[in-house]
Amino acid sequence: MEKQTITIYDVAREANVSMATVSRVVNGNPNVKPSTRKKVLEVIERLDYRPNAVARGLASKKTTTVGVIVPDVTNLFFASLARGIDDIATMYKYNIILANSDQNDQKEIQVLNTLLAKQVDGIIYMGNKITDELRAEFSRSKTPVVLAGTIDPEQQVGSVNIDYIGATEEVVANMIANGKKNIAFVSASLSNPINGQHRLKGYKNALVNANIAFNEALVFECEPTLQNGELLAEQLLEAGVDAAYVAGDELAIGLLNGIINADVSVPEAFEVTASNNSRITEMARPKLTSIMLPLYDIGAVAMRLLTKIMNKEEIDEKSIILPYKIVNRGTTSPKK
Repeated sequence: MEKQTITIYDVAREANVSMATVSRVVNGNPNVKPSTRKKVLEVIERLDYRPNAVARGLASKKTTTVGVIVPDVTNLFFASLARGIDDIATMYKYNIILANSDQNDQKEIQVLNTLLAKQVDGIIYMGNKITDELRAEFSRSKTPVVLAGTIDPEQQVGSVNIDYIGATEEVVANMIANGKKNIAFVSASLSNPINGQHRLKGYKNALVNANIAFNEALVFECEPTLQNGELLAEQLLEAGVDAAYVAGDELAIGLLNGIINADVSVPEAFEVTASNNSRITEMARPKLTSIMLPLYDIGAVAMRLLTKIMNKEEIDEKSIILPYKIVNRGTTSPKK
């Protein structure tokens, strides 16, 4: 026999109270007599009543759900961010709907509209760049949006990141200090402002500070896959490159494999520094030197910022910058 759905009406009738009283108990409203609260909670337990989040949302105009748009759920970088988001969401009693956009601009719009149709209270967006179409959808919906590990050059929405310029400048300066002169900048799409504006600027700053001329031919752009990294190794070696800053950990491991396969010794003859310090940087041999982003914290702080915006709390800073570290491992010379 199909199990009958227990409604708020059933609980109210059984407890001999009004539906408004049951609603107050379910939502933790203090304006209920302790004896009444106890009686209602006993009935809820006995009948196994589960409040319908959507129905509650229609009454309160809140669904206590947050949509999280991820470009690639298989990428450890985004998985670590999502963990931080989920933990804080749970703490503040929000449910998460995770949606994968496959790094596709059109699918991003589709996914966003699907989440908005589900009446989510807010959106956390992780992606490579904000297209004009996406920005227009954000504006039209009036639903609060926070970016995690993503930059909005126009700073129209809240965001949580690190100082990508400073971090890139620091690691490139370290490789220069190790005697490297022909350092490549290897990256995924430069249309992503983190890569094309921030990281590239940090790379150029380090070169200027060391009186090394910037060479456009040493900037390499490709899909951030292991295979592309391996294929790129030959090109870099032919160009006389002796070190590389790589935006994308999988790409960095591919490049490292290609360099080692070409019998070039790492770090003595060639140094590699990665950008995100996701778990795979420690799976490489030698282990990859990397900028360490506080991935879990970026997700957690983004979710906390979103809760503040959703609850109309006062916000000191909409664009939050968290600290980073440099983890020196086996792909750069030890610091003297």
